Amino acid sequence: MNLRAAIAQIDCTVGGLRENVDRHLAFIDRAIRRKAGLIVFPELSLTGYTIKDLAWEVAIEPRKNRLLRDLLKKSRQISIVCGCVESGENHAIYNSALFLEDGQIRHTHRKLYLPTYGMFEEGRYFSRGSHLSSFDSKHGRFGVLVCEDAWHMSLPYALTMDGAEAILCPTASPTRVQGEKKNLSAMQVNHEHQRAYARLLGTYFLFSNRVGFEDGVNFWGGSMITDPSGEAIAAAKMFEEDLLVAELSSENVRRARRFSRHVLDEDPALLLSTLQRIVETRQKRG
Repeated sequence: MNLRAAIAQIDCTVGGLRENVDRHLAFIDRAIRRKAGLIVFPELSLTGYTIKDLAWEVAIEPRKNRLLRDLLKKSRQISIVCGCVESGENHAIYNSALFLEDGQIRHTHRKLYLPTYGMFEEGRYFSRGSHLSSFDSKHGRFGVLVCEDAWHMSLPYALTMDGAEAILCPTASPTRVQGEKKNLSAMQVNHEHQRAYARLLGTYFLFSNRVGFEDGVNFWGGSMITDPSGEAIAAAKMFEEDLLVAELSSENVRRARRFSRHVLDEDPALLLSTLQRIVETRQKRG
């Protein structure tokens, strides 16, 4: 992996597929001019986040959707991660992130953990994904997580054990308007998680959050690219659209993992046997 990567911190129009595709194309052109080989958009970037009952109307079959053709065409120049409501084979709908490359959908990640508490209602509209894997692109091996997925430490770990050198995380993190201190706290916690994952797993972490207002909900931005040592190498503005660009290199991953061997010494088989024992014990207890 030797890559110039971009994060597009954008505002989105609720239910406005055409408007959102146009905004993607504008940011993609900016990233291409800055010689980026990959661009990562936020969660549900093609539809907006607070879509609620609109979810069924804006759901798409990615391989058949005409609007996606414009992005697929651009993916011959730059690899693209974007978010959509995906219509599944069984007629369920999913909060999905698509990885577009060379005119094809190279990988699809369906969000695994759907927050349905407080202000979040994803479980009312979306079905959970059931698969997690890293994947190969022409730039290297990546993993994708969507927002809440990254709050479950097992997932970044699993992607790293599956060979990922960079974790791409489209997000729609709301400000939760409760005063300035709370706002800054939300950003701080998210960034601390990203630095910890990057450092402990010896991997890049690309966090693409959105901005703007939807149905009274504000999104704070603060997108960030963290290197395998846990240092932020690019950070976006708060509350404004922005485009980040940073260099990613497998050499930095190798250096981090050799300098601190905990990733190389990790024993997934030991973890698997321990988890199996725990599951069996819980089943016996009923």
